[in-house]
Amino acid sequence: MDNDLVQLLRNVIREELIPIKDEVSSVKDGVSSVKEELETVNVRLDRIEIEQQNMKQDQELIKRAVLETNERVIRIESILENQHRIIELLSARSIEQEAQIKRII
Repeated sequence: MDNDLVQLLRNVIREELIPIKDEVSSVKDGVSSVKEELETVNVRLDRIEIEQQNMKQDQELIKRAVLETNERVIRIESILENQHRIIELLSARSIEQEAQIKRII
């Protein structure tokens, strides 16, 4: 009788464990799926970080180019101002020489 009771208890325990095993299996599948999604997110995050670094480098290059261009524009403006002064001076001299020539004649 003890043997029959033990066998009966084993059968009952097995029957009760089946849904638990199924649920554990389902949880394992869910965890596996979450791990795969997390790996995908990590890959995307790595790509985003690389793109962000590239954008920072590009931004630094653009900043340098803008500063260099600004310096060039300032130099060009200075040269144009000097040329304008020279033209005004030459124009004034030309007018004076013309006036002197008219007086002489």
